[in-house]
Amino acid sequence: MPKTKTKKQADRSDREGAGRAVEVYHRLRELIVRGRLAPGARITELEAAERLGVSRTPIRAALQRLQQEGYVVVNNAGKRGRATVAPLTREDATELFHIVGEIEGLAARYAAQLNPKLRSQLVADLKATNAALYEAAQAKRRDPNLIFELDDTFHRRYVEAAAGPRLLALHQAIKPQAERYARVYVSALVDEIHTSVQEHDAIVRAIEAGDLDQAQRAVLTNWRNAAARLSQVIDMIGERGSW
Repeated sequence: MPKTKTKKQADRSDREGAGRAVEVYHRLRELIVRGRLAPGARITELEAAERLGVSRTPIRAALQRLQQEGYVVVNNAGKRGRATVAPLTREDATELFHIVGEIEGLAARYAAQLNPKLRSQLVADLKATNAALYEAAQAKRRDPNLIFELDDTFHRRYVEAAAGPRLLALHQAIKPQAERYARVYVSALVDEIHTSVQEHDAIVRAIEAGDLDQAQRAVLTNWRNAAARLSQVIDMIGERGSW
């Protein structure tokens, strides 16, 4: 007769299963964000399980979470839903960038009220990063990946310096969805980086001055303008993926 699992063994098995699902979720999300799984690409449980070396159970759990967060869409026609990587559309980009702007705007507001010593260090870091971003944008052979990383570092610095745990959790959940757009379209946006640098300067000045309202407004302006710039690029190049 087969041995019956003890409660301790069952609990350990459940934890290991949950851990695998989380690991698979992060691996699939990274592939989507970085464009390795292209917008509109179909994801089958069997193929994903084979490629990642796991059973279909954690794949199924990961896809459910990715669907809830907007990375994956499921066509429920037929007995089984068909999962595909969510397309990149102008409307979705605008909504995401506006949401990120609200979250990061609140973080910038908190950054502007840090104690003088912490705020001074933060401002120094932001100025250095923005200067590096300007230099990268002026280079004869511009590296879109470097430009993306510097821009992301600039925003992440003041968020992580001042946001509380709830705001950080919201930021970590939503920002990668916006990152998908930035990574796919960054090559077409490099000519606009000088404008972003100027908008970043306004953010830094407000934080340095301890102006809570202006720091929040400056971040909102940066993200709303970024959404408008991206919308123009999407109109010109086209949306990626299909519904």
